[in-house]
Amino acid sequence: MLSLDAPELYYLANFRKALAWLDTHHRELMDGAERAFLADFPQLPLPAQALLVRLVMRKGVHFRVSKLRYAEIGDIPTAAAPLLELGWLIDCAALSFDELGALLLKDELAAHFANDLPRGPLKKSAVLDHLRELHSEPRSLTDWCPQLDERLLSLAIGPLCDRLRLMFFGNLAQDWSEFVLADLGIFRYEQVPITPGSRGFRSRQDVDDYLHLRTCRDAFEAGLAVTEVLQHLGDFSSDSPHIGERHQRLLLQLAQHLERAGELDSALALYRDTRAVGSRQRQIRVLERLGQDAEALALAEQVIAAPHNAEEAQLAERARTRLRKRLGLPAAAKAAKLIEDRLDLRLPRAASVELAVAMHLAEPDAPVYYVENTLICGLFGLLCWKAIFAPLPGAFFHPFHTGPVDLHRADFHARRSELFAACMARLEDGSYIEAMRRTHSEKFGIQSPFVFWELLDAERLEQALVCLPPEHLAAWFRRLLGDIRENRAGMPDLIQFWPSEARYRMIEVKGPGDRLQDNQKRWLTFCAEHGMPVSVCYVEWAE
Repeated sequence: MLSLDAPELYYLANFRKALAWLDTHHRELMDGAERAFLADFPQLPLPAQALLVRLVMRKGVHFRVSKLRYAEIGDIPTAAAPLLELGWLIDCAALSFDELGALLLKDELAAHFANDLPRGPLKKSAVLDHLRELHSEPRSLTDWCPQLDERLLSLAIGPLCDRLRLMFFGNLAQDWSEFVLADLGIFRYEQVPITPGSRGFRSRQDVDDYLHLRTCRDAFEAGLAVTEVLQHLGDFSSDSPHIGERHQRLLLQLAQHLERAGELDSALALYRDTRAVGSRQRQIRVLERLGQDAEALALAEQVIAAPHNAEEAQLAERARTRLRKRLGLPAAAKAAKLIEDRLDLRLPRAASVELAVAMHLAEPDAPVYYVENTLICGLFGLLCWKAIFAPLPGAFFHPFHTGPVDLHRADFHARRSELFAACMARLEDGSYIEAMRRTHSEKFGIQSPFVFWELLDAERLEQALVCLPPEHLAAWFRRLLGDIRENRAGMPDLIQFWPSEARYRMIEVKGPGDRLQDNQKRWLTFCAEHGMPVSVCYVEWAE
């Protein structure tokens, strides 16, 4: 007798836990069909429950019964019978030719459509291309292939389960496999206290709005014209910060497509309609292409006066220089030029230029590590763990968060300002060393948006704590908090420690033909302004 406690039904047990969670935390967001699903699912025979979950977790919606083999479920047609009766599965779905092609092997296609194919060997892709032009009307599997001894099961409850998954995770990027990975111990998550009212969506309208934006984006990525996407999008608005940001990013994506297509006036109008970061810089470029340099310069000056972030300011400064020269105006005061502590090396050719430099520079008492963005971010994550995982409303709403939902929102720091201030104060009173060691020991292996455990073992942590001055840590961490999305990238590739001397240096590596990127220049400038030892190493291959 099959039992829910059976180890092989771990996926079903976890799915039922998710449904119970949804019933507790999200019931008021559900419609009648979703509530009925939560009530009816546990009443099904266990093999039917298990089969439905297996299919929900698989890719696609159409499944050949002969390909479904699950020892714990047993006979698939018997398990499917209650699901067919409820209409959650159907066995007579109409398939487009592409859907049919995904289900059949090349030899099966050749056998069933022999009269339609030219002679000679063909790859499956060529077979599909040839047959697609001849067959456009959807049909059932039986109608497509009368001689095929096969039964098809199609998931009709998929959209409802996707909506439940969206309510649970707050996004559609995560899927039910998160349960499997957590159950197997592959991923571990910080257990943040979650109140019954804490969830990713405040109302059913928020859920509908999210799905509407997702549908529009999918249609655009499938090739629908921008004008049609905008028409489908309609007069969209949302007072949810999370959904509002998604809307603005979609508009930016559509405007960029128009710009690439050369539809500059339409692109400019759409850029002006979005508040997404990056839209003002794109407006400047489009105005230049339209020959409206004076207007472009005015916008560049506006951006420089009140930039959204350092990247926008940097690009606007560059545009201002270019535009003033073209307009015959005197050059504006230039920003301080980046002063490089330059290191030139000629090394034997290697697969990784960074590792080649690390091996060359390393000394017995001065190891060199390839850390790029991981070390500073990791140390920040250790010191500020409590602030990052603080149980603020809307920041966490299920047990599988790698970090707070609002991590990249403009008010992330402001919402936790007192908590971060308490963490940063440890750098002044010296208690940061013990605090970071304790977090490393207690939280090792738990998913974090900042700490990459495989690159921050106990030995490397101790060397960092000995060699990195707290005032440098404080400066780096403040810069991270100023714009997490932007400033967590662009840090130097290597770091070298001299533990016996309690000092360090960072090294940005550039191979033959490579040059500094804008975000790297911003980090190097920042380090130079704060007296941090950083070198830029330019490598040429010896042979």
